[in-house]
Amino acid sequence: MTNEETGSVTGTADKDYNLIWFVEASLSNALRLEKYIQDAERGGDTDLADFFRRAKAASRKGGEEGKALLSERLSRS
Repeated sequence: MTNEETGSVTGTADKDYNLIWFVEASLSNALRLEKYIQDAERGGDTDLADFFRRAKAASRKGGEEGKALLSERLSRS
């Protein structure tokens, strides 16, 4: 990995691009986990469903925190 900023390729500074990616990945993960919760419930596995619910909550929290940070940064630029 190089120490060069690659924002010239994407048009977005690396740190901003990374934050955008993180928000998308976190919220996408929350969507995927909802399916896993349904699968576990359908299989009668409440422990697994609860585990996936906690994971989903953590993903949503990360996504929400990332969105707030991104909004703050975009409003300054």
